[in-house]
Amino acid sequence: MQSASLRTSTCPRAGSRRAVLYYSDEIRNQVISANDIVDVIGQYVELKRSGSQYMGLCPFHSEHTPSFSVSRTKQVYHCFGCGESGNVITFLKKYNNMTYQEAMEYLASRAGIVLPKEEASPEQKERNKKRDILFSINKDTATYYYRLLRSPKGQKGMAYLKGRALSDKTMNQFGLGYADGGNSDLVRYLQEKGYSSKDILDSGVAVFREKDGLKDKFWNRVMYPIMDASGRVIAFGGRVMGDGIPKYLNSPETLIFEKKKNLYGLNIARNTVRNKDKDYFILCEGYMDVISQHQAGFPMAIASLGTSFTVEQAQVIRRYVTHVFLAYDSDGAGVRAAMRNIGILRDAGVSARVIDLRPYKDPDEFCKNLGTEEYQKRIDNAENSFYYQIRQIEGNYRLDDPESRTAFYHEIAKRLCGFDDEMERENYISAMAQKYGIQRDVLSREVAGYKEAGIGRQSFSEGPVRITPAPQNPTAQKKASSIEKAKLRNEGLLLTWISDDPDVYLQIRDYIGPEDFSEGLAREAAQDYFKMLEEHYGDPLKVEAEGTKAPGFTPAIVIGSFEDEDEQKDVADIFNTRIKGLT
Repeated sequence: MQSASLRTSTCPRAGSRRAVLYYSDEIRNQVISANDIVDVIGQYVELKRSGSQYMGLCPFHSEHTPSFSVSRTKQVYHCFGCGESGNVITFLKKYNNMTYQEAMEYLASRAGIVLPKEEASPEQKERNKKRDILFSINKDTATYYYRLLRSPKGQKGMAYLKGRALSDKTMNQFGLGYADGGNSDLVRYLQEKGYSSKDILDSGVAVFREKDGLKDKFWNRVMYPIMDASGRVIAFGGRVMGDGIPKYLNSPETLIFEKKKNLYGLNIARNTVRNKDKDYFILCEGYMDVISQHQAGFPMAIASLGTSFTVEQAQVIRRYVTHVFLAYDSDGAGVRAAMRNIGILRDAGVSARVIDLRPYKDPDEFCKNLGTEEYQKRIDNAENSFYYQIRQIEGNYRLDDPESRTAFYHEIAKRLCGFDDEMERENYISAMAQKYGIQRDVLSREVAGYKEAGIGRQSFSEGPVRITPAPQNPTAQKKASSIEKAKLRNEGLLLTWISDDPDVYLQIRDYIGPEDFSEGLAREAAQDYFKMLEEHYGDPLKVEAEGTKAPGFTPAIVIGSFEDEDEQKDVADIFNTRIKGLT
């Protein structure tokens, strides 16, 4: 058995979002190096050798052609389909829903490494302890509401849910509950279980009033536990019984709950996608839309949490699927939401189609009146999101009037600017020209003109497109932006080539250093990687013993030095930069 010794963890760099991890860099790197990523991932994904890489079907999104690449040389994985990247630790965390600690313990055990006692800063220990307490309070609160719904005190809530035609199985699956009219019944229940008033307040299930002290936040409401992707209760939504206001009330944001990063029903929907049953999500507006669709046989339904759909939520969706069907209410508010969110999804790399729910208002009413087979037909025939947007805009113009028709065509041209991919843009230009009888070359020139004037991604947002004031020197600004993008790409290519063949480093180290990289993740990654390479190449005995492909300085080690999961993915992407058309 190998024994890993503790040492002081390196301090985070100024301005970096790095944090002191549970284990020292030395121990983490030892564990990563001792576990071949091909062997570990091969336990879960069928991999086949393809040149210097191993390819398989991506476990993080549905696909039929293998685009999931695993590199034994770099000890990293990268999916060319959905963009997921990382090292052996990030794979286990995502695939098996493991914490960092659990992944480290599993890999250490697998490699016969004895891990030392956790090494965490006092602040981190306190934060982790607080998070555990809040998770526990939310779990106990969910149990309290669950039991109350099924007791005589919950008759009002049960009658409401039964009136919505929910089965006992569905109510149990979503953990639905009830908060009665008691002002502090839940608070007393939690205090009797040993929780402090401060922790109960911080969990968001209670409020403090100067006159009354600590009181239950929710009462006279059907309760919907909100769970994270792993199925842990992190918050609640409550629907009032009767005509009280607000109709829906959500938990406040806490240490374990951020509205903009969570989606209702995702804990179930993601498993449906992961099991390859479906390769898309259905995005709805509310709790009952999700629940009723799951009951109707559509477990890939999810919803945002009482707020406008966010960029962060779109990014979460992108981790699992690249296609979404919008099932928003067919009223004006639903149309506006669809118009807005199509662009947010597109920016995140998610293609959207819109389900026509007419003549009914929402998915719940539709399924109850026309049935699941008809709903599936509506999904199968859902409208292309760009066509949907143009159709909605068309209603604002009179196409029998030349002036109004011209204005409408200009609006189409502006919105076509939102397609960054040239081939996609050209396809839509052809489609719009054919659909509305516009000369294709005229429409194409109009689009090019608007793009030059500064019309861009904003063209996918709701409402008419407005031309932003052109910069004093638009050509120079566009050129500067292109140069910056090219520089970042070239930096990624350089790090990728070095990681493919570390000997390249010997050819460039006298000319290029970390300080030559753009500020941010690229520079931090270069600093770490170049430092490891210098340490290795500076020791002739080590080079002779381990060669230039030694696992001790793979990109996987660099990725592991970042704690934030998004940063880990971005750094992994840097080491997987490719030129289009080349592998």
